[in-house]
Amino acid sequence: MPGEYIVVSGARENNLKGITVRIPVGRMTVVTGVSGSGKSSLVFGTLAVESQRQLNEVYPLFVRNRMPQYERPKFDFMENLAPAIIVDQKPVGGGSRSTVGTMTEVNPVLRVLFSRYGQPAAGLSHVYTFNDPQGMCPDCEGLGRMLQLDLEKLLDEDRSLNEGAIQHPSFAVGTNYWKRYAEISRYGRGEPLDAPAGPLVFDPDKPLRAYTAEERQLLLYGEGFRTRRPHRDGSVAVNDFEGIVPRFTRRFLKPGLESLNDREREQAERVVSEQVCARCGGARLNERALASRLGGPEGPNIAELCALEIGELIRVLEGLVLPDSARPVLAAALTALRRVESVGLGYLTLDRPTRTLSGGEGQRLKTVRHLGSSLTGMTYVFDEPSVGLHARDVDRLTELLLALRDKGNTVLIVEHDRDVIAVADHVIDMGPGAGAHGGDVVFAGTVAELAAGDSGTGRRYRALPPLKSDAEVRTPKGTLPVRNATRHNLRDVTVGIPAGVLTAVTGVAGSGKSTLVSGVFAEAYPEAIVLDQSAVGISPRSTPASYTRIWDPVRRAYAREHGVDPGLFSFNSTGGCPACQGRGVITMDMAFLDPVTTVCEVCEGRRYRAEVLELRVGGLDVAELLELTVEEALTVVENGPLGTDPAIRRGLVPLNDVGLGYLTLGRPLSLLSGGERQRIKLANHLRDGGRNAPHGGGVYVFDEPTTGLHMADIDTLLALLDRLVDGGSTVVVVEHDLDVVKRADWIIDIGPEAGRHGGRIVFAGTPERMAREGDSHTADYLRRSLPEAASGDR
Repeated sequence: MPGEYIVVSGARENNLKGITVRIPVGRMTVVTGVSGSGKSSLVFGTLAVESQRQLNEVYPLFVRNRMPQYERPKFDFMENLAPAIIVDQKPVGGGSRSTVGTMTEVNPVLRVLFSRYGQPAAGLSHVYTFNDPQGMCPDCEGLGRMLQLDLEKLLDEDRSLNEGAIQHPSFAVGTNYWKRYAEISRYGRGEPLDAPAGPLVFDPDKPLRAYTAEERQLLLYGEGFRTRRPHRDGSVAVNDFEGIVPRFTRRFLKPGLESLNDREREQAERVVSEQVCARCGGARLNERALASRLGGPEGPNIAELCALEIGELIRVLEGLVLPDSARPVLAAALTALRRVESVGLGYLTLDRPTRTLSGGEGQRLKTVRHLGSSLTGMTYVFDEPSVGLHARDVDRLTELLLALRDKGNTVLIVEHDRDVIAVADHVIDMGPGAGAHGGDVVFAGTVAELAAGDSGTGRRYRALPPLKSDAEVRTPKGTLPVRNATRHNLRDVTVGIPAGVLTAVTGVAGSGKSTLVSGVFAEAYPEAIVLDQSAVGISPRSTPASYTRIWDPVRRAYAREHGVDPGLFSFNSTGGCPACQGRGVITMDMAFLDPVTTVCEVCEGRRYRAEVLELRVGGLDVAELLELTVEEALTVVENGPLGTDPAIRRGLVPLNDVGLGYLTLGRPLSLLSGGERQRIKLANHLRDGGRNAPHGGGVYVFDEPTTGLHMADIDTLLALLDRLVDGGSTVVVVEHDLDVVKRADWIIDIGPEAGRHGGRIVFAGTPERMAREGDSHTADYLRRSLPEAASGDR
């Protein structure tokens, strides 16, 4: 109720310093602050976790044992806590069977419509789904596409089996699969195993090109007989023969590539090609489901409806002539579709796989799902919902957030975007710095008070960066061309990327930016270092030191000093504390109760065996070294014996350059914020790259590098990008943040809209020229963001 507050008192999770905050109920609150200041620790690690933990306590113990277990966060007390619904930044993902239609739950409504009013009727609603054996195409099993082994890629015809003719690691010379072709002879049923073996089925020294047609057919597709092959111990293995193609298909393709681990998937992708299923034409359904149509024999079937863009689908459904009894079902589908269209995603199709959605598209779909809920009095918790969104789309997002608030809910957002902060009812600014320098509430109040205040966010909020003038832009050193790009929605795009300057590629979400830059351009210039939006591994055993490969040379240095094995200085190996297995903490499973984590009493949280900690270099044991910040470690390395190995300093400097000098080397990556993880990945790529690129410098491609970054952190990022360019590199950023766009030397704007309405170059030129002449969504919002245009709004 308005006037009430959610009160969190004494919050101490991660770097929080016993803070107390009051969040107005029924209002929209934005929690902001520099990356690592404690925002996520407060909102997600404390408030959201405690809400879910207490909600789980209302269920019987039997049910709770089958639900996620949450440990009680570190705080003193909370008041007026409501059930929390969390909308995080995790990619929508989903397997190959997850589509926009299944995610938005429009597909089930359409299936009901066809099961009742489709002619000829195919049966109940599950007969119209590609995820049910009764509805799926029998050939592609409801996937719409089929992976096929590409024999030209798999086989080297000029080699023999003994020379490695089968070019896949699982069939390499000496492997078990290889032996089933290179060392086999035929085995008749009832034949004694100790009888002399007959001739080999295949000559292992004969090049495949010399095989007869019969031999080739047998090798690739043969079946129906048994084979014998000897083991080294003298025993004999008897197996049913299976040709290379059916064996590979059964082992790697039938389960689906997504079921393989990363290494197996990469190896399989090298020798397969994907094609549209010939039987269903990519529709995923069987003949019976596809034969059923709405509104007469000339009407659409369900696959044809799902292939339409949502905006067009709405018009088609509105025009259907169906019995009055169909109106409630039809209205339910139209209501859901109009919500999706209202957030600017009308260009999507229901059959679009969710794994192909951009971060911004997935975020809006997750948000719009909650608009149809009748629940009120909830707390909706969002993790940077503006990530991946153009300024035009941020406006649409804020309308969604305000609609959730106006339904009687509390909306709590971790966010950096100025436009999202601008519509908040209440702002909490965390800081003043990051890590040990953060964890305090430095401001709490209205947006107007924030803009007038002296907190770090307040100063940045009111100080809009100016536009780089034509007199300030750098002169290109040539161009890196992309010609006739037609992938996805790109429409025969030909464009030159200026070399030796900072180029920003802009456009609304779904316009084709990442396809052009991270896809086509990166493939055309394989020497480019690409930093995309893929996640950083967040294992509790992974640290900044291990992820950036600093720790290996450190362990070797300690090992040389004391004449021992380097594994002794790894808490994941022989040097780890046996009581906690090198974790530093022990988590006790309390069965039906919440788990309890305590510091290991044996190693006192230091992760190592006692004997390892007696071995020092430069006065420090390895646990003490891991407790140093990056800045402190740089000083130690530059003034001590560890400085003799340049690899250590080479790993530390990029961490400091990207603004992570406050991080301790041993902090688990699982405890870092999203912005910190992005910069860790950036530091890791900057460690070695860019030496062999054209024009004497590296080529760097950044896909939305400002993800998770506060306005002050963006300044640090821009300074780094400027240093790369000034050092001779070419830097290309796919970006929505206008602070970055203003500082670019060149802008390539793609649009004018998304999906099939995009995919064209609508502007290419300097920032000043775009502000003066541009006629696109980006140009419009760029003009609005200029200090002189926005002076009356701040």
